[in-house]
Amino acid sequence: MTEQASPASRIDARIGELADWRGEMLARVRELIHRADPGVIESVKWAKPTNPAGVPTWEHGGVICTGEVYKAYVKLTFAHGAALPDPDRLFNASLTGGTRRAIDLREGDALDGEAFVALIREAVAFNLAKEQARKR
Repeated sequence: MTEQASPASRIDARIGELADWRGEMLARVRELIHRADPGVIESVKWAKPTNPAGVPTWEHGGVICTGEVYKAYVKLTFAHGAALPDPDRLFNASLTGGTRRAIDLREGDALDGEAFVALIREAVAFNLAKEQARKR
């Protein structure tokens, strides 16, 4: 893949190269993010020799979440998760941090799509409110 490849095509490639439940989960999460926020911007950050594919990242007014892929799970880290309401208790990792929260998804886990869409919308609203406050 060239350095000129778009973030979307790089994420497509990452999903394709996984070719297992992790790729399916990342593709599903991506679809839900786009459903929640059609204006979302995809990027790939933190590419390095040990992780040349980088980390899929979704942004709108700031980082919404990242989608890291590990051997046993897919980790969705919300940049400002600690500030977001989570009535459906989707967050199950990084619960003691002051800023971030994460959702670790393992093979066979079911993700409540509607609750996830609502969480994404909360994250976008948080980012946009923060952006507005900076402009004042």
